[in-house]
Amino acid sequence: MGVATDRVGTGTLARPAEQSSASALKGDGLGRPEDAPRTTQRDDSLANHPAASTDKARNGAPEGAPFQTELELFRAFVKAGQRLAKIHVHYEQQPEYPLTKREKEGEKLDYRVTKMRLSKDKTMLTYNQFLTLSGIPPETYEYRLGNRSALEWIIDQYQVSTDKRSGITNDPNRDDDKGYILRLIGQVITISVETVKIVNSLPPLGLPEASVIETATTAN
Repeated sequence: MGVATDRVGTGTLARPAEQSSASALKGDGLGRPEDAPRTTQRDDSLANHPAASTDKARNGAPEGAPFQTELELFRAFVKAGQRLAKIHVHYEQQPEYPLTKREKEGEKLDYRVTKMRLSKDKTMLTYNQFLTLSGIPPETYEYRLGNRSALEWIIDQYQVSTDKRSGITNDPNRDDDKGYILRLIGQVITISVETVKIVNSLPPLGLPEASVIETATTAN
């Protein structure tokens, strides 16, 4: 039998989920008596979470204040998650980061890649012998896919290579969209920078620092 609870997350005052709607709507609509207090207090399971005391101290909220901060925290993470999902799922629709493009004089217009290379300081990318891109922001490398940034993954994967065993050549260039890889690089940088910005703007959860956790683990 399913169980619905009267307090968020506490499991107290349980009642059958199939209770009639007429009965459920008595009182305040949550199954409580009509004369029950109408303000939800900080008696939910999140009230003892470290984030609750942190938020309370930050906002100067008195003991027993409504648990608005947890809801606001939840909404902040939901909003961030929605934004991240949008830019990552629709990555090809994102604007290109405004890089400085330097074309080599005397070379024919060419957007094909063979193997791209980053400069030592990673602020400049040699796209091919015709084109060089500069002005790559450092935040680009803070968003990582495993042990490397998304941009470095693109550079590694989008190159012409031939498998020694089969002799099959992998060529990422598109004859029907010659500027695709160039455009993709700008979009990946935009997504990387925006991802770092969104993650860094999230409110703190009030969890122990990693160093504290490691120390406690070592002590045990």
